[in-house]
Amino acid sequence: MSRWKALPAELHPHVHQLIVRLRRLKDHSELSTRQLAAKTGYSAKSWQRYLNGRALPPREAVEAMARVGGDDPARLLVMHEIAAQHWAEGRVVTTDAPENPSATPAHAPAEQQPYGRHLRAAVMAGAVVTVLSVSAALLLAVRLTEARAQLARDRSDAVAAAPATVSESMVPVIYTCRLEQRDGRWYAGLSRTTDILLSNTHVGLEVAEAQCLLRRAGTAPGDIDGVFGPMTRRAVERMQKQNGLVVNGVIDPPTWQALREATPQ
Repeated sequence: MSRWKALPAELHPHVHQLIVRLRRLKDHSELSTRQLAAKTGYSAKSWQRYLNGRALPPREAVEAMARVGGDDPARLLVMHEIAAQHWAEGRVVTTDAPENPSATPAHAPAEQQPYGRHLRAAVMAGAVVTVLSVSAALLLAVRLTEARAQLARDRSDAVAAAPATVSESMVPVIYTCRLEQRDGRWYAGLSRTTDILLSNTHVGLEVAEAQCLLRRAGTAPGDIDGVFGPMTRRAVERMQKQNGLVVNGVIDPPTWQALREATPQ
């Protein structure tokens, strides 16, 4: 019969029960740790950790021990499954020291493995979030650049007689307002829409049309660049307030109607 060290006191009772059973099977097999390693495929050092309560043996190791010790694998695997559910409860923090003061506590990294796994998972999750955020920002920048380039092409096709004033990089586009009144409504020559919803980050000829009408109504939005930014939003809110509309900074059908029919302030 082998002389076994006392198991760590912090082990859960179900874990303690499993390890005691494994110890009995080893004693029954009369195999040394090295011989046990040769028959099961798990190293002698691994079995020392398993049988001393320093690490939970994997399912396959338990099954191999059952075969070597002549025990029922199904019964032993049930004990292992229950022990695995309670393993972390008694191993959150451990400073188990060997009985021999000169021995090196080589099992310390394995004991802290559950915490290490959670820490690595948290770091990886944070890295994924960072990568996704950066990717989204780059994608938004690319799409905005493409939209501005498309605006320049659209403006060149739609108003060939009056080329847009642009910077050397063709961004931003500055539109020309060609105001005229038809059937009691005002148009700037860029769009005839009366119902398209426009709000922050929208770009296009419809935005430029609305900016022209906002300027005509006395609530100038800044440059007529076809980009719905903060200045355009503030201009929309002022115009909505002056006309008794819902002040939401969004150009909706009622706001379009007010812009088309507005009398300059």
